[in-house]
Amino acid sequence: MPNIFTGTMPALMTPCKKDRSPDFDALVKKGKEMIAAGMSAVVYCGSMGDWPLLSDEQRMEGVERLVEAGVPVVVGTGAVNSKSATALAAHAQKVGAAGLMVIPRVLSRGTSAIAQKNHFKSILNAAPDVPAIIYNSPVYGFATRADLFFALRAEHPNLVGFKEFGGKEDLRYAAEHITSQDDQVTLMVGVDTEVFHGIVNCGATGSITGIGTALPKEALLLATLSQKAATGSSEARKRALELEEAMYVLSSFDEGTDLVLYYKHLLVLNGEEEYRLHINETDALADAQRNYCEQQYALFRTWFADWVKQGGVIAECM
Repeated sequence: MPNIFTGTMPALMTPCKKDRSPDFDALVKKGKEMIAAGMSAVVYCGSMGDWPLLSDEQRMEGVERLVEAGVPVVVGTGAVNSKSATALAAHAQKVGAAGLMVIPRVLSRGTSAIAQKNHFKSILNAAPDVPAIIYNSPVYGFATRADLFFALRAEHPNLVGFKEFGGKEDLRYAAEHITSQDDQVTLMVGVDTEVFHGIVNCGATGSITGIGTALPKEALLLATLSQKAATGSSEARKRALELEEAMYVLSSFDEGTDLVLYYKHLLVLNGEEEYRLHINETDALADAQRNYCEQQYALFRTWFADWVKQGGVIAECM
């Protein structure tokens, strides 16, 4: 089974038409642009895709449209009901999705390890030919630990890895107790603020990015510099840390509840009008948030244009 979980994958947001229904033509366009920019695949219907606001049918249509367009897509299985999550996984296998991002059961018995094990097993059983990673996030209120992961992997060979959205300590735990035990198990960094730490200190093979939807070149450069730093290059380490620090505020939007609002606004600043509207009419940045976002985006872009002139390993990795 090929392991899709390497490289940098942007988590696609759901663009909206004027009536706030999903614009799947714009979704496919964005997916193609991301692959053309050098991304290894895209993720659809994780938190960035606003999965709780879409029907299962809408989610399946978005996935199917991306697959039909030749875009390798990793499908988020977030659902309140395990039956829905299982149906989404079965659909992903049926249409030829490249991977699954297995999201824990939420709300109903979400803190129960046995309930989560059964939830995961149902999803993995429904798509046995699709490589899958379990998505660990404090937002979902359940942390998959090594014992549960390897119990599942023993029965489900399609479970090939782990996406960690937590901070430094959570990534360290995943590397120390899960992914370093078996070289066939992959770690993906799930939060934009920890790409360097995840790749260099935890052996991550890639990342799932939010900021990369707006800054694909820069997100890919950070990953490449980090990979080079992981081989022992002192210059790459220095430059990767400089870039990560400069991107920090923009990357930190990924950690908050307004991440979709911020990243859609960055796309609008890039000229992508199809991201101006949100599925819920009342979802909007406050004026202060929008102004801060714009100031930080302008500052970063000015800094980056100056910083890349230094050449050296920066030029090698671009």
